[in-house]
Amino acid sequence: MALALAQFAQADWPQFRGPTGDGHSNARNLPVTWSETENLRWKTAIHGRGWSSPVVSGGQIWITTATEDGHRLYALAIDAASGAVVRDLELFQVENPQFVHRFNSHASPTPVLEPGRVYITFGAAGTACLDSATGEVLWERRDIECNHYRGAGSSPVIHEGLLLLHFDGSDRQFVVALDKQTGRTVWQRERSIDFRDLDASGQPEAEGDLRKAFATPHVALIDQRPLLISQGAKAVYAYDPLTGNEIWRVEERTSHSASSRPLAGHGLIFVTTGWSIGQLLALRPGRPGEVLDANATPATGDTRLQVVWKSRRNVPRKPSLQLHGDLLFGIDDGGIASCLEAQTGREIWRERVGGNYSASPLCAEDRLYFFSEEGKATVIEAARQFRVLAENQLDDGFMASPAVFERSLILRTRTHLYRVER
Repeated sequence: MALALAQFAQADWPQFRGPTGDGHSNARNLPVTWSETENLRWKTAIHGRGWSSPVVSGGQIWITTATEDGHRLYALAIDAASGAVVRDLELFQVENPQFVHRFNSHASPTPVLEPGRVYITFGAAGTACLDSATGEVLWERRDIECNHYRGAGSSPVIHEGLLLLHFDGSDRQFVVALDKQTGRTVWQRERSIDFRDLDASGQPEAEGDLRKAFATPHVALIDQRPLLISQGAKAVYAYDPLTGNEIWRVEERTSHSASSRPLAGHGLIFVTTGWSIGQLLALRPGRPGEVLDANATPATGDTRLQVVWKSRRNVPRKPSLQLHGDLLFGIDDGGIASCLEAQTGREIWRERVGGNYSASPLCAEDRLYFFSEEGKATVIEAARQFRVLAENQLDDGFMASPAVFERSLILRTRTHLYRVER
C-alpha cells in the first residue's frame, strides 16, 4: 500500500501537508535555526485573520484570509522570491457570516494548486477556481449549503479530474466531488450514519458538536485501488473517489470533531478521532460492505476490517500525525510529543516539548519540526532517541502548518508570512 497518490512534483507544496499529503519533504539543507534576525529571507504582513496553510507552485505562494467579522473573504498570491504580495483578491462578500469558534477563522481551509490553477474554499461561504497566472475567477460555487457550527476547517484535495470536499456540519454531513474544470457536481454522498445530540425529551436536536468534523480527506492506494479515506462525525469512511460509493466504515462513538488528516502506511491507516475521549486508531482496511465498531470486541472469523491497535495517551486533537519509516510521531495539543512503533503501537518515548499546538508537524532530512501557537518551533531528530536539535522563536504564533519551497521553510504566523532559509 502506497503512502498516498503522489500527483504533484516534489519541488512544489501544492496542498495541505505537501505533495503526498503526509507532511514529508524531500528537500535538502532546510534551516534548523532561525529567528526574527537569523536565516530570515523575508517577512510579509498579512491582513485580516486566516489559518489556512501556505501552498506553493511555480514560485508563487497562495493563502487565504478574511476580515475578523467574516464579511469579506480573500485569496492572496505572494512572490516566493521577494515576499511581495502579487495579488490580493476579494473573492466573496458574505452578508450573514456563520459563527466561528475562537480557535478557528473564516479562512481556515487550505487551497490546493495544480499547474495554472488554484482551488480555494471557505466552506459554505464559497468555493472558487482561479487562473493562478492572472487571478481570473474561472468558476465559483456558492450554493453548497452546510451549517459549519464552529466554522469550516476541512481542506480540498484533487484526484484525477475531481475536487473533493467535506461538508460535515450540524445540520447535514456529506462529501462532494466537483468537476475541477467546470465546478459542476459530479457526485455527492450523504454520510451513512448521523449522530445527533438528544434533547431532554429524547428527540434529535438540529445542532451539536457531535455532528461536526473538520478533517481533510486523503486518497491512498490500497490493494492497488485508490480509496478516499474520509473522517466525518464519529466515523471513518472509505469511498471510491470517482463515484462516492461507500466501501467500508469504522464507527467511533466516544469522540467527535475529528480535525487531522489521515495517514496510510505499512498496510494500515492511522487516524485520530478528535475531542472528548480521543483515540489514535491503526486500522487494517476492509472489504466492500464491512462495518466495524472501533470500541467493540475484535471480530473473529473472516472479517478483514480491524482495529490493529489503539492508544488514548496524549492523542492529538488538531495536529496531524507524522509517519517516518517504521515510527509514528505526534504532538498533542498541550505540547507532549510521542513516538510509537507504527505496526504495533508500542511506545518508544514520550516527552514534553511545551506550548500549545494546532499546526501539523513537518518531516525532512530525518528531522521533525513542531510549530506552537506561541511562535516556538522545535526541531528534533525523527528517531528512537528523543533529541532536541534546536528551538526557534518568531514574534507571533502558528495556527497554520508549514510549507517547503526549494531550501526554505514557508511559515505563516497569525499576522505574517515568512521565508526562512540558511
